Amino acid sequence: MSPTFTLQDALSLRDLQVFLGRAMRVEDGSVRLIAANGVLAVYVAVFYPIGLLDQAPTVLGLRTFEVFNTDDFDAVVPVRSLLERVNRLEELVTDDTEPVTVTLPLQVNTVTWAAISPPRGGWVTLPPARAELMATVAKAGIEEVAEAVPTGTGEQIVHRVRSEVWGREIEGLEHVPAGGAFAALSLGFLGSVPSVAIFETGPWTRLTTPLGHVLIKRRAWTLAR
Repeated sequence: MSPTFTLQDALSLRDLQVFLGRAMRVEDGSVRLIAANGVLAVYVAVFYPIGLLDQAPTVLGLRTFEVFNTDDFDAVVPVRSLLERVNRLEELVTDDTEPVTVTLPLQVNTVTWAAISPPRGGWVTLPPARAELMATVAKAGIEEVAEAVPTGTGEQIVHRVRSEVWGREIEGLEHVPAGGAFAALSLGFLGSVPSVAIFETGPWTRLTTPLGHVLIKRRAWTLAR
């Protein structure tokens, strides 16, 4: 039997709906859901290395939701399938204050990035960054990728270009690649906030706003700097 989770109300369901929709436009792949202690953590991949020799950073988006759950679970499912279920449930809502139960679609077991678990503790606070800077870097990168990748370009070339652009460190922000800014903008985490909090532990960097988190596992070469 597929796992389920129960959100507090229709507002939470719509928040999840928007998050999954944005994630699918970035990467129409899979979503990892971890339910434990009344919290549902929803991870989506924005960028990740392909193959052992790929030195691209891993960039994940994270939103958390309060849930009424009796059983904990850790599952990876297609983001499109989950979004379709959420869409159908949203259409059936008659009372925005009532809890909503979501049943997960069939799980997938071949998602490499889902085997990477960010640490839960040990984060060290670094100076924050201006949200305006993050948005500027992300938009510049989007334009650069679009200009460098003509329509119909092969997947390997597209990934190489994206890896170069999104793996580039943001000037003045050590260990924060441009892909982190792209994730924060694309997933709607910047909103109208003035700044982005930055945390670090080991090879991981976390960008946090009241709207969500971006988790970045840095490339090997940055660890020796």
